[in-house]
Amino acid sequence: MAARPGSGIGGIAFGALLGYVTYRLLKSIDSHQEEVLLTLAAVMGGYTLAARIDVSGPLAMVTAGLIIGHQGRALAMSDKTRLHIDMFWELFDAILNSVLFMLIGMQVIVVAFPTNVLVASAGAILIVLSARLVSVAAPIVSFKRAFRLPRGAWQVLTWGGLRGGISVALVLALPPGPESKVLLAMTSPVVVFHSRPGTDDPRRSRA
Repeated sequence: MAARPGSGIGGIAFGALLGYVTYRLLKSIDSHQEEVLLTLAAVMGGYTLAARIDVSGPLAMVTAGLIIGHQGRALAMSDKTRLHIDMFWELFDAILNSVLFMLIGMQVIVVAFPTNVLVASAGAILIVLSARLVSVAAPIVSFKRAFRLPRGAWQVLTWGGLRGGISVALVLALPPGPESKVLLAMTSPVVVFHSRPGTDDPRRSRA
């Protein structure tokens, strides 16, 4: 289904409203159990409601997350609440990533990888690396004094820590067909390449 014009702007507006309401609710209580549940309700209920009113759910969640993660975290949460929310969402993220990569493995078994698709995947890997290099190196060089990052930080940021969960989830959500199989076959090598051991080693980011 094609995205409706204006759904992106609507998603941002809805996310801003959702983030503000959640922030006010978090600020009105001081109980880490209820506050953790509020953040979960904001994500699950907010995304469902965004789909119901035909606005962009991903943009709504990003906008709400920025508000809750910055203003809400600084002004509406105690240290104990921040600790429990971090632990909860880190565990939730690990579980969802495990399920997602299990789905990747199950899909790869039934997807063919002809030579032309592997060549296209290699090209996609180079394009992704080039795009990350430009998007990371350009701001660091332009605002070197503001970032105050150590020498070699742009190499670490270019090579390390890329996650392909969103890409795979989007491909798996496509209607079944030959095009979706080709896209899945191209996406899987890119994700596996950037998930190889060492790319997300925190010790590298401290080098």
